Amino acid sequence: MGLTASVLAIDAGNSKTDVAVVAADGEVLATARGGGFRPPTVGVTAAMDTLAETVSRALAAAGAREATHVSACLANADLPVEEEKLAAEVHARAWGTTVEVRNDTFAILRAGVTEPRGVAVVCGAGINCVGMRPDGRTARFPALGRISGDWGGGWGLAEEALWHAARAEDGRGVPTALARTLPAHFGLPSMYALIEALHLEDVPPARRHELTPVLFTTATAGDAVAGAVVDRLAEEVVTMAVVALTRLDLLAEETPVLLGGGVLTAGHPRLDDGVRELLADRAPKARARVVRERPVLGAALLGLDRVGADATARERTREFFTG
Repeated sequence: MGLTASVLAIDAGNSKTDVAVVAADGEVLATARGGGFRPPTVGVTAAMDTLAETVSRALAAAGAREATHVSACLANADLPVEEEKLAAEVHARAWGTTVEVRNDTFAILRAGVTEPRGVAVVCGAGINCVGMRPDGRTARFPALGRISGDWGGGWGLAEEALWHAARAEDGRGVPTALARTLPAHFGLPSMYALIEALHLEDVPPARRHELTPVLFTTATAGDAVAGAVVDRLAEEVVTMAVVALTRLDLLAEETPVLLGGGVLTAGHPRLDDGVRELLADRAPKARARVVRERPVLGAALLGLDRVGADATARERTREFFTG
C-alpha cells in the first residue's frame, strides 16, 4: 500500500459514483462503483462517507494509499462556492495532495473531447451547460431550475406536459392528445383522475419522470402541443450552447458541442433534428455530437490535464474506458 497514484478520478452523480485510480502514464490501476452523491438529501457528512467507501475500495484495489491529485466531478456542485466547500471536504479526507472539484457536467464535456475545449449541454432530470478552453477559461450556468432561468430537463418537461393536458381537459387550453396519453400511462381514465392521484400521492411524485417519454411519443404521433414542447426544448439547448460558445469566443471556430443526459441521448428524431438545424443556423462552425463515453473518463482526463500528463497518457486512459 505504498504506491502514490497520479490521479484519483471521481464522477459522483445522484444515482451512482464511479471512481478510477490512474497512474502517471495513463494506466488505469483500478476502478470502483458505489452509491449516489446526494448532499441536499442526506447531508454533506453522510454523502462524503458514501463517497469515501467507494474511494477506499478503488485505492485498495490499486494498491495505493493516496493520489497526487484528486479530480472530483460532483453532482449538486452547481455554484463555484459549492465547489469550494466540497473541495475542502474532499481535501480533509486526505485522498490526495491537491484537489479540484467541478460540477459533474464538466466530466461529460471532457470525456467527449480530445483536448479541454468545447461546450456540453446535458439534459437529464434537469438541464445544464458548460464550456471550457485549454487556457482554463470556462462558461457555466447556475442550473438551479426556474430561479436561475432554466427551462427543460426531464422533470420540467413532465410538468409542462401535465400543465397543457390539464388545461386541455378543463377547457382553459387548446386540445391535445396529452390529456389522454398522460393518464393512460398510469391506467387512469382522465387528467382529473391523474391530478388527484398525483396530489394524494397515490401515484408517487418520483414517477412523474415517466411522463417525459410519453410526451415524446405523443409528439411523434403528430400532436401539435406536444410537438411545440419538444421544439422549445431544442430551442433551449441551442440557446445555452450558443451563449457558452459566445462567452468563450468560440462561435467563429470549429468547436464540438456535446449532447449528454438521458433526454438528449435517447434518439428522439424531432428533438435531434431541431437541435442540429438550429445549431447550424446560429453556430455554423459548431459540431454537435452525442456523448456516450463514461463521465469518469472525463474526470480522469481533467486530472491528467492538471498534472501535466502527455497526450500518450491521456490516450491510454481513454482506451481503457472506450476500448
